[in-house]
Amino acid sequence: MNEFKKFISKGNVMEMAVGLIMATYFGAIVKSLVNDILMPPIGKVLGGVDFAALKLVIQEAAPESAEGMGDAVAEVAINYGMFLNTIITFLIVAFAIFMVVKVYNGMKEKLEKKEAAAPAAPPAPSKEEVLLSEIRDLLKKQ
Repeated sequence: MNEFKKFISKGNVMEMAVGLIMATYFGAIVKSLVNDILMPPIGKVLGGVDFAALKLVIQEAAPESAEGMGDAVAEVAINYGMFLNTIITFLIVAFAIFMVVKVYNGMKEKLEKKEAAAPAAPPAPSKEEVLLSEIRDLLKKQ
């Protein structure tokens, strides 16, 4: 249990959890952007096509018979329009993540250059050096 507490108390776990939550909602925003903002004008330009409605019907739906004999059959279709929407959503998310990582790496690189350019403070003298300096100073006084 103590090991688990140590694991949870590390900053990386909390940062990862926050990142996961943010990514989930970012994905929802991008999905809405694709479905509600981008795809309608693209569909209009392509002749009024609603990408969400594009599908290849394999079996038509059959309603229940009038006598109540026989079951209703659901439509079987390949919804390739929804698949196209998902691909576009993925590409937008991937591009956004690429841009965030690119900016982050640029900032990290600048910070590393700045730290490398700053002169490092000389290391403190060791205990032996301090002791020898004191002995030298005492001998000079004699």
